Order: sequence, then C-alpha cells, then structure tokens
Amino acid sequence: MEAEPGSDEDFEMVFFPGDMNAPGVSGSIAKSAMFRPGSSGTLPYFACDDCDVELSRVEAAGGKVVRGKMSIGEYGFCGICIDTEGNTIGLHSMK
Repeated sequence: MEAEPGSDEDFEMVFFPGDMNAPGVSGSIAKSAMFRPGSSGTLPYFACDDCDVELSRVEAAGGKVVRGKMSIGEYGFCGICIDTEGNTIGLHSMK
C-alpha cells in the first residue's frame, strides 16, 4: 500500500487508499490547525514486516519509543512510539 498525498486550504493529508469492493481499512492522516496532537485518543496501528526494524528508526527521526517490540501471542508483535508531532502510534508485524 502506498499513501497518496493531498491537501486543501484547511488540511495537509496523506490518504491510504482501499478497495471499496473488498473488506479492509483505508483512511488518512491529517494535519490541521483544528487538531492537536495527543496521546489520549485513538491509537492507530500500522502494519509492517518487522516492527523491531521500524522502531529502531524512530529516535533518529525525532520520535520516541514508548514500548519496544512485544509479543501478542498468535497475533504477532507490536510496539508503540510517539511521532515528532506528539501523536502515539502503534506498529504491528507477524515476525
């Protein structure tokens, strides 16, 4: 999946397209003066090949690792970080 950039006068957005005729999730990440970053709202998880690899890139990019890679049993592994704007993000992988 590749994000598609887009924006208008009120939002900077990156869209994650989906197949409207198939199950799944799509959406966007938006930046706007109307929204404030935070850690007390929804926690989105992004799928990746190995969340440990992605977590190893966080601090060099200006973010912070909150919870390193942990097993979630038969559901794989996850980790949690805070991005450069202060949003909490989860990463998920099967290995």
